[in-house]
Amino acid sequence: MTSKFARILVAAVFALTLNAWAQTPAGTAPSSAAVPNAPSSASTSPAATGTKVGTINIEGAIFSCNEGRRDVEALSKKLEPKQAELKGASEELEGLKKQLSTQGDKMNEDSAAALRKQIETRQKSFERTRQDAVEEAQSLQGEVMQRILQKMAPVIVKYAGDNGYGIIIDTSQPWPQGPVVWYGQAVDITQAVVEAYNIKSGVPAPPPSAAGTTPKPAARPATTPATKPATAPAKPQ
Repeated sequence: MTSKFARILVAAVFALTLNAWAQTPAGTAPSSAAVPNAPSSASTSPAATGTKVGTINIEGAIFSCNEGRRDVEALSKKLEPKQAELKGASEELEGLKKQLSTQGDKMNEDSAAALRKQIETRQKSFERTRQDAVEEAQSLQGEVMQRILQKMAPVIVKYAGDNGYGIIIDTSQPWPQGPVVWYGQAVDITQAVVEAYNIKSGVPAPPPSAAGTTPKPAARPATTPATKPATAPAKPQ
C-alpha cells in the first residue's frame, strides 16, 4: 500500500527537487536551501532544451530500484512485530464479540453488560494502537521515499536532458486522481531511470523474497475488526 500521505510527500519532494535541478545552470549544484537534505556531491545538471514529452511513475521507480526494494524489505521486517501484535489483538477482540453473539442471551444482565464494556474498551484500545502503527509505517515509508527521491532526481533530470525531453510528467496516480488520462509506453522512462539509478547507487539487486516477488511498500498494519455495536441478540419472546 502506498498511502495518501506518501503520495503527497512524493509529489512535493519531486516537484521541489526536480525544479531545483532543472533550473540550476550547468556546472553548478542546487543549494541545500533549494533542495532539503540534498546530497552534498551532485553531478552537473543539463540544460532543459529538449521538446519531447515523457512520463515516469515516481513511486514505481522508487520501489522497484534495488535500493528501494532493499529498504522496503527491511522496513517490512521492522514492522512485523507490530503486525503480529495487532493480529493477536484483533483475534482476541473478535473472539469476545463472537462470545457475546453466541452466549449473550444465556448470560444474566450484569455479565452481558460487563462483556459489552470489555469489548468497547478493547475496541478503542485496538483502534488507537492500529492508528499509531499506521502513522509510524507511513512516516517510515515516507522517509525511504524522500531519501531515495533526493538522489534519484538528478538522474531523472540528466536522463531527460540527454534524451531530448522538455517535460516529464509523474503518472504515479491514475486518472482522475492524477492529471494524465492516457499515455503510451513509448514515452515512459521509468525503467530506464531505474536502470540508470541502480548503476549510480551501486546497490546490488536484493535476493528474491520468500514468495519470489518484489517487496511492496509497507502495508497498513493489520485490519480493523468490524465496528458493529457490541449488543447481545434479543431474547426470544
